[in-house]
Amino acid sequence: MDTAAIMMNLDLVITSDTSIPHLAGALGVPVWLALPFIPDWRWLLDRPASPWYPTMRLFRQKSPGDWASAFTEIQAAVTDALPPNCTPSIQKH
Repeated sequence: MDTAAIMMNLDLVITSDTSIPHLAGALGVPVWLALPFIPDWRWLLDRPASPWYPTMRLFRQKSPGDWASAFTEIQAAVTDALPPNCTPSIQKH
């Protein structure tokens, strides 16, 4: 219940494949999901969106273990979604 209440106050949820994207999707909260190269069956293949959750966007690894490609796409999408006068500060570790 607390997680759902918090999600309802977020502009966007970015997550991996856990219960979180299902809850966000069921609540209609915008959610971006980072998926491995071979995802669980419910995420299908070669799709940028989920047929079950219209507010969900899928970001997939380009090859097994390549999380950098998925998170580079997420970073670009976040930057594109920001207002024109907002400059994000990206820290690389």
